[in-house]
Amino acid sequence: MVVVSAELRFHIAHAGSLKEKRKVCRGLIDGARHKFNVSVAEVDTQDKHQLLTLGVAVVSGDAAHAREMLDAVIRYLEEKAEAELTDVAHYQNFGL
Repeated sequence: MVVVSAELRFHIAHAGSLKEKRKVCRGLIDGARHKFNVSVAEVDTQDKHQLLTLGVAVVSGDAAHAREMLDAVIRYLEEKAEAELTDVAHYQNFGL
């Protein structure tokens, strides 16, 4: 079993409140979970209304497949976001 993960940071320029941020966040999380069946959660910057930090994790039996899935999820989130993707941090692959 292989687990790959990434942390994505978005800047939501139009968000004037946490309510507007949550709308963007919920849409991204629900969309990625539905389309790819991956784990996605807001992992940081919960109290900042123009910053969104999402963690994404993919579990697979094949390392190459896991990396491909993670890359596809990142592309999807970047395309669907009503925000600018400002940073992506990939984390070490864990083989279990």
